[in-house]
Amino acid sequence: MKKKLVVLTGAGISAESGIATFRDNNGLWEKYNVEEVATPIGWLKNKKLVLDFYNERRKQLKEVEPNNAHILLAELQDKYDITIVTQNIDNLHERAGSKEVLHLHGELLKSRSTKNPSLKYDCPGDINIGDKCEEGSQLRPDVVWFGESVPMIGVAENLVSGAEILVIIGTSLQV
Repeated sequence: MKKKLVVLTGAGISAESGIATFRDNNGLWEKYNVEEVATPIGWLKNKKLVLDFYNERRKQLKEVEPNNAHILLAELQDKYDITIVTQNIDNLHERAGSKEVLHLHGELLKSRSTKNPSLKYDCPGDINIGDKCEEGSQLRPDVVWFGESVPMIGVAENLVSGAEILVIIGTSLQV
């Protein structure tokens, strides 16, 4: 029987692929005000700015590839019962071949209803003002913003507590 391995990953694992991190020197938070692009209040004040910020992240994601760390973690599936719990909103773990990935902070390539968070959609391109869900509300990125609860935190806690091996890669654990 394979040992249960849980790997918690953060922005540092994707930085090697060329994904801009948020907190490092020259990180995204030095270029953008977090309150303007990653909070519910920022959304209410300027939806276009928020959508443009995430549309740009989506474009950047299409230009990068999984790196060796992503690939090596996917290869561990042969030896371990592995689950990746990632703080990242990118899809590099999945693109490297990891099958069990839990996204704590949402997924960049998904959108959701602003009124009904359970209505989620694949989102390979831009989200624009006027893009609506089936119930008629504006779509937004399926990303957890500062000030919002993290819906998958309980699932992550259960995975970590049930792990025989826990590995933490590329995160300061400051969030």
